[in-house]
Amino acid sequence: MTDALHRDLLALAQEAARRAGELLRDGRPADLAVAKTKSSPIDVVTEMDIAAEKLITDLISGRRPDDGFLGEEGASVDGTSGIRWVIDPLDGTVNYLYGLPTWAVSIAAQRDGETVAGVVAAPMCGETYHAVRGGGAWATGAWEGERALACRPAPPLDQALVSTGFNYVTGVRAHQAEIAGRLIPMLRDIRRGGSAAIDLCDVACGRLDGYYERGLHAWDYAAGDLIAREAGALTGGRPGERPSGDLTVAAAPGVFEALQGLLEDFGAWHD
Repeated sequence: MTDALHRDLLALAQEAARRAGELLRDGRPADLAVAKTKSSPIDVVTEMDIAAEKLITDLISGRRPDDGFLGEEGASVDGTSGIRWVIDPLDGTVNYLYGLPTWAVSIAAQRDGETVAGVVAAPMCGETYHAVRGGGAWATGAWEGERALACRPAPPLDQALVSTGFNYVTGVRAHQAEIAGRLIPMLRDIRRGGSAAIDLCDVACGRLDGYYERGLHAWDYAAGDLIAREAGALTGGRPGERPSGDLTVAAAPGVFEALQGLLEDFGAWHD
C-alpha cells in the first residue's frame, strides 16, 4: 500500500504547483525582463522565477516547518523531518521570457533521499502530471478526470523520436551539438523543447520515445524522473548510475538501453 504520508506530500505539492503556475501565468508582466544571470549571460533568471519559488517555499514551510528545501533560485534549508522538497519554480525560463508555452513548475518531495512524490504543472499547456512512488503516473488536462500515463512501446531505434537540451555554457553547448549531430542519422528525429521537466513527462505520456541531457540539476529532473518511471519508462545516467549532472536519460524499455549505450560510446557526459 502506498504510504499515506506520500499522498499527503503529493497533495501539498499539487497545491503549491497550481498556485505558482497561476502566479506565473496570470502575473507575467508585459515588460518582463532578466533579473540576473547564472552560468553565462544567456542563463537567465526573471523576477517571476524568484516570486514563484518564494510562493512555493512559503506555502510548504507554513504547513511543514520541519522540512528541508533545495530550490533552483536559492532555497536551501536542512530540515529535521527527513523530507526535502526539490523545487524548480520555473523550468524553461527562456521559453517563459519569450512567451513560449513550454514551461513548467516542478516540485518533488524526497523522503530520506528518495523521491516519493512529484508534480509537474504546465499551465500554458493546461496539463499537470503527478506521481507517487508505487502508485503509477497520472495527468489532468483537457480531457475529463485523471488519465493514467504509460510510455510508448519501444520502436526500433531508427524510428525513435528523442528530445534533448543544451547547456548555457558555450563549450558544453558545442559538444552537445556534436553529439546530437551524430545521433540524428540514427533516429527518427530529435526535438529540443526547452524544459527538462516537460520532456520527461512527454516520455511518460508517450509523446516521446526518449530524452537525454547533460548538465541538469536535481531540481530539473526530480519530479519528472519519478513520473517517467511510474509510467513504465527506464531512467538513469551513465550505465549503472542514477540521473545526474553528467547525464540524464529516460526512455521506453528497449530504446533506453540502445540510447544510453550510444551516449556512452559518444562520450556525451564530457567535452
